[in-house]
Amino acid sequence: MTRREAAEAARRSDEPSTDSGPAFQSHVRAARSELENQVAHARAEFEEANERIKERTGRDLILATAIGLAIGILLVLSLIFVKWLFVLYALAAAILGIFEFSRALKAAGRKVDLIPQLVVATVLVLTATFVELWLQWVAVFVVVAVVIVWRLVAQMAAKDGRTYGDVLADVLTAGLLQLYVAFMASMVVVLLRQPGGEWWVLAFIIVAVASDTGAYAAGLSFGRHPMAPRISPKKTWEGFAGAVLAAVVAGVLLALFMLGLAWWMGIVFGLVILGTATIGDLGESMIKRDLGIKDMSSWLPGHGGVLDRLDSILLSVTAALALYYLFTPLVAS
Repeated sequence: MTRREAAEAARRSDEPSTDSGPAFQSHVRAARSELENQVAHARAEFEEANERIKERTGRDLILATAIGLAIGILLVLSLIFVKWLFVLYALAAAILGIFEFSRALKAAGRKVDLIPQLVVATVLVLTATFVELWLQWVAVFVVVAVVIVWRLVAQMAAKDGRTYGDVLADVLTAGLLQLYVAFMASMVVVLLRQPGGEWWVLAFIIVAVASDTGAYAAGLSFGRHPMAPRISPKKTWEGFAGAVLAAVVAGVLLALFMLGLAWWMGIVFGLVILGTATIGDLGESMIKRDLGIKDMSSWLPGHGGVLDRLDSILLSVTAALALYYLFTPLVAS
């Protein structure tokens, strides 16, 4: 072999084999196919688990969590940075809550004067931004009287032959809408007005949400014994135990690091809010059961309606306000 031939042979030996190209591409395709299969398998398992949770709880966990986080972030930001923006939350909750509750009541055969209800609810919430607490109690009696008189006058004008029992139920319903939704929303504004009130509003909402989350997690994992099967079949005593633990832990941590209270006050705070939240939750479940509906509306996918998310919070407002008036002087003294 000549020197030139030897050099040419050495050059060819240094070049990559043309056969390695197809082999490498085949390896890449196999790896990509394997990755896609693993992703598809994981997604199928995730969707199957989500469907089991949805079947057991009646909620889409992923969608509910995403919407809940979005609402929670906006709520926290409004309270921390511009607390008076939270008044818009309270007003929106009152208006939307009355609207969807009225629609459910009408579907059940009740007569509801929607426009007057919305107008006086707006007035009641906004007056809470500048009047004293005792005047707010006067205001709620006034608006309840207005909606009741309105319903009676409208009934007399209608002359549709409704029975005395139906008219009485309509009148009681008119008052209930203001007391249960608008008045409770206005009490949040009253608490917000107090010195440091934004932190108390945030604290009682956190405890209510924590207890609800603890009940959900414990009930889903260990729930065996129904708590109130005739009212809310999915609630269990194991879930309630999880709610107690979550509420007490959240109450103590919030008392020490947010509200400046003693640890034992945090325990009381957590247990009281847990009690009112549980009563509010069961109370709304009983109302929905009487109305023959699962949710007040479908405005919040994965949650139901506005009142379905506020049932445990609305009833906890007055409890938080009472604890504020009770504990604040003790800490200051």
